[in-house]
Amino acid sequence: MKVRKAFQKKTTKPKSPEPEESSDSDEPQVEKVVIHVQSSSEEEDNDDDQSSNASYGVNDSSLDLGDSDNEIDSVASTDAPPEKQNTFSDDNAKWLKPKKATIDLLSSSGDEAENGKEEKGENDNSDAESQDDDDDDDDESVELDVERKSRLLDERMQEEEDEADEEMRDAVSKHTSVYHLPTREELDRDADRVVPPSELRSHVDQILEVLADFKERREPGRTRSEYVDQLGLFIAELYGYLPELIEYFLSMFSPAECLEFVDYSDKPRPMVIRTNTLKARRKDLALALMKRGVTLDPLAPWSKVGLKIIESSVPIGATPEYLSGHYMLQSAASMCPVMALSPEPKERVLDMSAAPGGKTSYMAQLMKNTGVIFANDLRPDRQKATVANMHRLGVKNVIACTHDGRKMPKQFKHYKFDRILLDAPCSGLGVISRDPSCKVQRTIADVNKTAHLQKELLLASIDMLNHKSKTGGVMVYSTCSVSVAENEEVVNYALQKRDIKIIDTGLDFGSPGFTRYQQKRFHPSVALTRRFYPHVHNMDGFYVCKIQKLSDKIPGETKNEEPVEEKEVVAAKPVKINNDNKSNRAPKAKGAGKKKRGKGKKRAASEEPREPAKDNKMSVPPAMQQQKKKKKPNAKMSKPRRMRADHIM
Repeated sequence: MKVRKAFQKKTTKPKSPEPEESSDSDEPQVEKVVIHVQSSSEEEDNDDDQSSNASYGVNDSSLDLGDSDNEIDSVASTDAPPEKQNTFSDDNAKWLKPKKATIDLLSSSGDEAENGKEEKGENDNSDAESQDDDDDDDDESVELDVERKSRLLDERMQEEEDEADEEMRDAVSKHTSVYHLPTREELDRDADRVVPPSELRSHVDQILEVLADFKERREPGRTRSEYVDQLGLFIAELYGYLPELIEYFLSMFSPAECLEFVDYSDKPRPMVIRTNTLKARRKDLALALMKRGVTLDPLAPWSKVGLKIIESSVPIGATPEYLSGHYMLQSAASMCPVMALSPEPKERVLDMSAAPGGKTSYMAQLMKNTGVIFANDLRPDRQKATVANMHRLGVKNVIACTHDGRKMPKQFKHYKFDRILLDAPCSGLGVISRDPSCKVQRTIADVNKTAHLQKELLLASIDMLNHKSKTGGVMVYSTCSVSVAENEEVVNYALQKRDIKIIDTGLDFGSPGFTRYQQKRFHPSVALTRRFYPHVHNMDGFYVCKIQKLSDKIPGETKNEEPVEEKEVVAAKPVKINNDNKSNRAPKAKGAGKKKRGKGKKRAASEEPREPAKDNKMSVPPAMQQQKKKKKPNAKMSKPRRMRADHIM
């Protein structure tokens, strides 16, 4: 019975050791099964015999199997077909594997309970493979629901822990390490060496960290100015600027803000277009451009006509809408001066530096194509673009001219303007992203030269402004530079030379102007001006100031006129003194009376050149006056005779 049970257990095995090809006869397969069963039955009999011998003291020689072999052969031949039925009967039996649950159901529960340990020993390979397959299936089903999420969470937590450890190490190294500032000798040694940008960047970052906590991080014996100067040299070499420009920026901003300003000045600004309300509306224009594959957004809440281009598959400056004059390419910063000026319809407006016409066309659409705008520019070649843009945009109230702005007050002496826009020529330090040549070509001397020209243009524009205008009497001064010499200093100079005041620009955004710079102090009203920076407002560097004219008085000239009036009074006094001394000049009075009777007109004409002679008499000593008195009577004796002869003739 034990041998039969062992054979039945073996026949229920789900997987054969190696699948073999089907042969014509089944006899070889039966022989293999018999041999295998014999080995297994022998092992079982040996185990049972050992256990029985140990318990009952029976010897191996007393066991006689008899006809067990024949019995096993008969069982194998009868039970072979059920083995195929327990697995799979088709051709897929070679690669399909039954699950463990089906194997448990096919096998007898009693035999599995008694021979569980034996089955584990015999079926290690088959059970391991089937278990792995089942585990894989189970893992896949569970991985989708629970384990996958938990695994992702564990990975994220591990990444956060790693990052926290790195940050902690960096913080410890930064606070504990001391940065060594290179000396002049070390810099001279590396003068010929090409320093990589990564090394320069590390120097800049470390110097900024030292300056942030200077008392604890600085080297002994080193001053703050040494760190700042070296920082300027590193920034100039890293971004390709002249050292004097970086030094000038460091005097305006803090070290960290200076680095941020220089970094953002290299980045391009977003493309912006302005809707021409004379021909289209912003909503319709946006829909038309979106149909052409342009991705855009409204510029900002403060602008009702601006659109910011994010991405475009077509050239913005060549669309049918652009050629028909529905919009104009214009930066966001250049819209601010026109918004601050806010011209009204039917006014006289002057644009002193109009080319290429972006601000002029914006003023025309605000004025609804009424009134008159004088678009002036010194260079005639640039005015060609202005005229072309006016025709394209449908502007009809613009007069283009090419005059020197400094001489225009004489040309427009009897023609005053209600509003004036002066976008003065400047160094361009605020639009470096559009003109990178400013990094190397602009110097501090150039900045001072342009500042002198700006002062002259600003005074000339103020003189042409009509302070009696009911609606206007204001002007806007703007530049595309961030230097103090071209902005606050120019405006402060105009406050001293003309009777004006600075008023609010009406712009809710922007940084206030400087009221102090190094040792210089400006008028408190300069804080009403507005500054725009690339790193703060994501716009070009710009400056806007709104000025209102109070009167035509010039402070410098009123002081010079006062002593002139005093001289006229002094010149009149000597005449009275000479008239009082009639006793000394009795014959003179008679002769004078005769002259009055004879010719009054000729005497009046002759008196005019004699007045400066009287002034000279008062300036000479009294002795000289006595000598002149002796000569005059002789002249009077002859003068009447000559006068009479002339009269006769």
